[in-house]
Amino acid sequence: MGKLFPRNEHTVDRALRVVLGIGLLSLTVAGPQTPWGYIGLVPLVTGLVGSCPLYTLFGLSTCPIAKPRT
Repeated sequence: MGKLFPRNEHTVDRALRVVLGIGLLSLTVAGPQTPWGYIGLVPLVTGLVGSCPLYTLFGLSTCPIAKPRT
């Protein structure tokens, strides 16, 4: 599963995605009550999983790189 969904998000990045996802999902219940709020599922799921498909596609990562011991 690590090759399919490699961890490429830092903890802060993950937390921001979860908060943003919950905020967007709240638009389906409160406020304008628009179905566009379901877009919040994308950052919520990527934040919970810890892997962003676009980061993988472009070779990006916000995860700290583990330094090898010498």
